[in-house]
Amino acid sequence: MSLRPDSLRNVAIIAHVDHGKTTLVDQLFRQSGTFRDNQRVEERAMDSNDLEKERGITILAKPTSIDWEGTRINIVDTPGHADFGGEVERILSMVDGVILLVDASEGAMPQTKFVTGKALALGLRPIVVVNKVDRPDERIQEVLDEVFDLFVSLEATDEQLDFPVLFASGRNGYASEDPTRREGTLTPMFQKIVDHVPPPQLDVDAPFTFLVTLLDRDNFLGRILTGRVTSGTLKVNQPIHALDMDGKVIETGRASKIMSFRGLERVPVDEAKAGDIISLAGLTVATVANTIADTSVTEPIQAQPIDPPTLSMRFAVNDSPMAGREGTKVTSRMIRDRLEREAESNVAIKVTESADKDSFEVAGRGELQLGVLIETMRREGFELGISRPRVLFGTDEAGNRTEPYETVVIDVDDEYSGTVVDKMAQRKAEMTDMRPSGGGKTRITFSAPSRGLIGYHGEFLSDTRGTGIMNRLFEKYGPYKGTIEGRKNGVLISNGAGEANAYALGPLEERGVLMVGVGEALYEGMIVGENAKPEDLEVNPMKSKQLTNFRASGKDDAIRLTPPWKMTLEQAIAYIDDDELVEVTPKTIRLRKRFLDPNERKRQSRAKAA
Repeated sequence: MSLRPDSLRNVAIIAHVDHGKTTLVDQLFRQSGTFRDNQRVEERAMDSNDLEKERGITILAKPTSIDWEGTRINIVDTPGHADFGGEVERILSMVDGVILLVDASEGAMPQTKFVTGKALALGLRPIVVVNKVDRPDERIQEVLDEVFDLFVSLEATDEQLDFPVLFASGRNGYASEDPTRREGTLTPMFQKIVDHVPPPQLDVDAPFTFLVTLLDRDNFLGRILTGRVTSGTLKVNQPIHALDMDGKVIETGRASKIMSFRGLERVPVDEAKAGDIISLAGLTVATVANTIADTSVTEPIQAQPIDPPTLSMRFAVNDSPMAGREGTKVTSRMIRDRLEREAESNVAIKVTESADKDSFEVAGRGELQLGVLIETMRREGFELGISRPRVLFGTDEAGNRTEPYETVVIDVDDEYSGTVVDKMAQRKAEMTDMRPSGGGKTRITFSAPSRGLIGYHGEFLSDTRGTGIMNRLFEKYGPYKGTIEGRKNGVLISNGAGEANAYALGPLEERGVLMVGVGEALYEGMIVGENAKPEDLEVNPMKSKQLTNFRASGKDDAIRLTPPWKMTLEQAIAYIDDDELVEVTPKTIRLRKRFLDPNERKRQSRAKAA
């Protein structure tokens, strides 16, 4: 059943990561009657992907819908992290309004600025919701002032600056126009959406057009394209064709299945009208940013331009001595097919094949986005060799080299602010703002080259005893800053293959920090620890005690070893140097030298020095 366009509202929820978007959507579901009273629903129901559940962040934008008093409200939950901004930019073209969620204590953060800027540029009028008003450290009035200043700095129109405000607690399920209320329901929010967000102003009688904003796959239906019907009506089995940005016909076919969103489910419908957000099956080539239209239409819909990738990594076939033991997908053809599929559905990722056909340069928005892709691939059974991330340089009009800069906002306890400023200065960052943020904390803002930030997050957490919060956002391409000091310490490299044993590892603890434990399989060229000194050191972690009649073997049990330093995937990627790789398999993450043979390593370093 298709609704009248005036009883339809399309709205996106945008916010900084961790400000409570997905939790709020849970409560909107509950209070609109989308879930049955006895239905078992997981917390943060919209975060359906395994990685989203584990990390507690939204990675993929997802549409859903709620029926409230005769009005269907289509809600799109968007990622808060700038690395997944490609999703947000496309999604905003599907909606007529946005709910901007801001934490009552943290206020407007870098990613808030990123998504809000995109929404205001499209002319959308936001509803501002100050969330988590029940926090003991709330500062509601200051946060509202920050949001207003943010809108002014983003050149909002007078109409956009006259935004309605609600004060809410997503977790406890209430919203109100009164900042002092701490009870109630979300009815004021539903009412505000219906009153403030305009219904889609689209032509139902024109020929059918539809802009693809999300791409999905289904084992039975094949390629599923999601977006908003921009004009006209679509019926099942209607002939359609796909146009690219230049208006060229890519393919023709039929709309074999039309699906609309009802709560968390996609349900088949017979027809869709202008303004509906739907998923469509039946085409095999069409992709994101293509226009799907009636065969009489020749003009494509203009898609939003996407910010360029700023960081790239080399994904190579795993060529270590232990390759193929744990993964099932180890060939370059499988890796290429998987990366091409990813680039198709994720417009913020670009893939180029190297000349040797054994590796691929994958460019994306940031370490987190590429880290999530690698983690997803290893869970699918892939084995990979991953290089250190490197930034993508550009050139300005005068022909000078430029590099990407990021705005970095750091919230840190006062006692650690000096250390953070010093470390950021070493990485060629410039401080643009420093102010107390209350509760013994300081908020410091920097403009920093992305190159200097690679690998800094782990060091930052150590320097601030785990209490600091760092947020980053792409700012601009600026002048090249010259050489930036990288990792200060060298590594301990295994000089042979075998199993690590306690007798050999005991003395090596004095040399640095070990990354392997007793009984682990090692190979020549594998990194087994961090050296306490700046140079690399080849060691033998497999050496065992020579046994004779006069020596007892039982003494090995007395060797007490410190637990090894086991890195997560993101830590490993950030840690390695240019001549090192991370070996990623479904069960293991190992660090290794790119050239396993020590003679080859010496030859390469001599050639580099020359």
